[in-house]
Amino acid sequence: MEKKINLILENGKIFEGKSFGREKEITGEIVFTTGMTGYFETLTDPSYCGQIVVQTFPLIGNYGIIEEDAESRGSFVKAYIVREYCEHPSNYRCEGTLDEYLKKNDIPGVYGIDTRELTRVLREHGTMKAKITSEPVKENEKIDVEYFDMVEAVTCEESFTDKVKDAKYNVVLWDFGAKRNIRRELLKRGCNVTTVPASTTAEEIKALNPDGIMLSNGPGDPKDNVKIIEELKELCKANIPTFGICLGHQLLALSQGGTTIKLKYGHRGGNQPVKDLSTGRIYVSSQNHGYAVDNDELPKNAELLFTNVNDGTCEGIKYTDMPVFSVQFHPEACPGPLDSGFLFDRFLEVIERGGDNA
Repeated sequence: MEKKINLILENGKIFEGKSFGREKEITGEIVFTTGMTGYFETLTDPSYCGQIVVQTFPLIGNYGIIEEDAESRGSFVKAYIVREYCEHPSNYRCEGTLDEYLKKNDIPGVYGIDTRELTRVLREHGTMKAKITSEPVKENEKIDVEYFDMVEAVTCEESFTDKVKDAKYNVVLWDFGAKRNIRRELLKRGCNVTTVPASTTAEEIKALNPDGIMLSNGPGDPKDNVKIIEELKELCKANIPTFGICLGHQLLALSQGGTTIKLKYGHRGGNQPVKDLSTGRIYVSSQNHGYAVDNDELPKNAELLFTNVNDGTCEGIKYTDMPVFSVQFHPEACPGPLDSGFLFDRFLEVIERGGDNA
């Protein structure tokens, strides 16, 4: 028998749906993603840590679960909301159903909700707290969300190195919740990649003698990472070629005196247009963030590189006094789009130039 379940929003709006996955009561920040493909990559993206994720695409789960496509060691989402989920997937690589995966990872799912209406509410009112419960709805229900160190929850526990034959360079990947495809993009370009935990110090990174440094994506409010920001500020003094993505981009800006702002409902999905200000060219990008670097308070040594076509927010920065650049979007996007993968090549070009400014 299908069990009814309630989704209660912070603004008092209530949606009734049906339960799949693990049956449990949870609270969290609710966000939506407009991605039409790659639901498993969404589920395993550490940047969604602690969030209730709504898929706007109506049918999810039709090709099942394919562990090889996972972007991290598991799923860190609080809950998963879809219009309809496929109970009988069809794919030669399929290893299980979406329902089975959610149960295995202790994640509640909700289906049968009008996700179009829910998305309109979130667009109009902004990202908010939400609660999923099977209990009767109380009048003026209060929603409390437990906050925790999200980066600590998703980073690797200890350093490890992936090597390739005849490697050109040694790159350190500072892991704030890194998607696996960042590592894959570097490896296929001939780099050995040493992944280090978020708690690693600047001195420990410099001791590895890297040719370049990657700052990964990750979850949460960038301003919460005070110690990392201080270590990054110190690391930048070493003038090592550095490329930041998503949270790494935001932390870089904060370390150089910039600031970040919370967006009304964020940018999440694989169809976000960004403009290269040096050429005027538009790229379609994959994004997943609720915060952005403030265009009005950029670091003094920063030059705006990309902007979001939809709302004009900062999508990329290059620094004028060090070989460092960063982007808010995801050039390692998996399953796509692949428009901005050239940025990894640009990173290697900066390394090849011996650390000249990006």
